[in-house]
Amino acid sequence: MPGKRLPGNGGYRVTHYDLELDYRPGPARLAGRAVISAESQTRLEGFALDLGPFRVDRVIVDGRPAHYTHRAGKLRIRPARAVPAGAPFTVEVRYAGTPRPVRSHWGEIGWDHLSDGALVASQPVGAPSWFPCNDTLADKAGYRISVRVASPYTVLANGILASRRAGAGATTWVYEQAEPMCTYLATVQIGRYDLVELAGAPVLQVAAVPPRLVTAAIHDFGRQPEMLSAFADLFGEYPFTGYAVVVTGEDLDVPVEAQGLSTFGANHVDGARGAEHLVAHELAHQWFGNSLTVADWRHIWLHEGFAQYAEWLWSEISGGEPAGRLAERSWTALSAQPRDLVLANPGLPRTFDDRVYQRGALTLHALRSTMGDAPFFGLLRDWTEIHRHGSVTTTQFTQLAQRHTPRPLDTLFADWLYGVRLPELPRG
Repeated sequence: MPGKRLPGNGGYRVTHYDLELDYRPGPARLAGRAVISAESQTRLEGFALDLGPFRVDRVIVDGRPAHYTHRAGKLRIRPARAVPAGAPFTVEVRYAGTPRPVRSHWGEIGWDHLSDGALVASQPVGAPSWFPCNDTLADKAGYRISVRVASPYTVLANGILASRRAGAGATTWVYEQAEPMCTYLATVQIGRYDLVELAGAPVLQVAAVPPRLVTAAIHDFGRQPEMLSAFADLFGEYPFTGYAVVVTGEDLDVPVEAQGLSTFGANHVDGARGAEHLVAHELAHQWFGNSLTVADWRHIWLHEGFAQYAEWLWSEISGGEPAGRLAERSWTALSAQPRDLVLANPGLPRTFDDRVYQRGALTLHALRSTMGDAPFFGLLRDWTEIHRHGSVTTTQFTQLAQRHTPRPLDTLFADWLYGVRLPELPRG
């Protein structure tokens, strides 16, 4: 498991997080008040939350001070009165300190201090770097995120901007995320950004961009509204109320998606749409990864394979190379790499191995070639509709796929998902 901490906790499920944050970019200090609404699944004499190395000042359960200990990433709480099974309860935690990323198999993940601001990229285990939570894929909840920061800064977070209140030298930004969301998809972005509207309808799309990059970004993200419309036709209705992109003033290794928001580095903006395939990739994650989230990380191809294939589909739709040609190129590249990865369960250290992305996309292209376009895209639309805002597994997908075609798919899935040999691409 990542690091020393076992993320996630049993005995309850969270229904809502209300986070009030006060952040000072200079000293990189965060003060927080989290009110967590939950429902017990069993009688709780005590329970735990995941939280990084902050100073915890107070814990209150259902209005009463609670006893707590905080070490090794776990905030263990004993309420004054046990919570009965099946009962709603609330937990208030006040905490402060310097947010630190969570160490993991994949590096340091979570709250990241920029030279002039901050960003949060928590996939897969970084949420406790900035708020107390039940850090597990199985527990989606609604969110309200309030951030107070010096007025020259702009704040973006998940959901819609509910209010913005300017005070003496500081502004409080409040975002509300009504659709259920995993903890790792929660984000806060703070920087000296200009806000640019890319589209107003049918889905509000905005970009937060450093002033020096606005002209280039308007061009580079200029086809995103068309892209969203095309993906809605292929994948089903866009699953959220809006979509934002943030371009940081610094370079990033790769863009990172959150729910309803994706973050790009300055190096991904060149004024020539040189990274438009990444724009497509992150947008596709709103369907595959954010609305439909894997029940377990072994199923990660259901996120990354689908987003990779969306890159190829956008190329095809927008007049670039067809998906079939890109699939052949990907197959050739994969054929020269080690064949020791099982796509349906690559193992935690290989969760974000590029072969998961490529082989996942190839699996989808093989399925499309076998089924035909109409059944294949009908499958994708049913997939996103049936499991909207839910958790998904590989078996659920393969079973649904078989219901969309009379052709047997057992061998295809056995070879592509559970074998290590690289199968030949079918010719559709």
